[in-house]
Amino acid sequence: MFTGIVEELGRVQSIAAGSRSARLTIECSKVLDGVQLGDSIAVNGVCLTVTAFNDRSFSVDVMAETLKRSNLGSLVPGERVNLERALRLSDRLGGHLVSGHIDGVGTLLREEWEDFARVLEISAPPNVLRYTIEKGSVAVDGISLTVVKLTEKSFFVSLIPHTQSITTLGFKKIGDTVNLEGDIIGKYVERLMFARQQEGTAGSSSGKLTLEFLAAKGFI
Repeated sequence: MFTGIVEELGRVQSIAAGSRSARLTIECSKVLDGVQLGDSIAVNGVCLTVTAFNDRSFSVDVMAETLKRSNLGSLVPGERVNLERALRLSDRLGGHLVSGHIDGVGTLLREEWEDFARVLEISAPPNVLRYTIEKGSVAVDGISLTVVKLTEKSFFVSLIPHTQSITTLGFKKIGDTVNLEGDIIGKYVERLMFARQQEGTAGSSSGKLTLEFLAAKGFI
């Protein structure tokens, strides 16, 4: 589990591509502090397992499913990536709960500036947008961001200068792709509602967990 607060920008040192997989070696410094084999590190929002490391880099294996669901397959040596170590229970939750399991890939559609803030419109597939609400959270390349506006096929986020300076979004251009992860809490609520409706268990006066019931109890 992660928070979406990027710790540092790493750089892809090498890529060993298999027929349906890849091994990435990433140069970095901060996230190597205390690293152990088997630790989880989010690379552009994708939770990956450390399989080897030294004092300047770490390696991870990327399986076919991950390549299919994310944009990691398009990385090239020298490219910069967002890095975050797994959340410790004693840490501050500065962003939101991020699982590191990518739901889909979006594309930067356009940008505009509001004083110092860079506002980006990002396309998103339906399985991401269904868990996206205005003023809610979304993970973009592993960065926890607040949604400022929604359309039927996209959402908008606003970047402060600090976010632009320490993450990949500071140098990505219109047309570039980004990894997207919807709000995990929304997924669990949806699943719970579906299960209650299927089982017909108690949850409201009609025996079903409904949006009206959740609203009445202060959940939405």
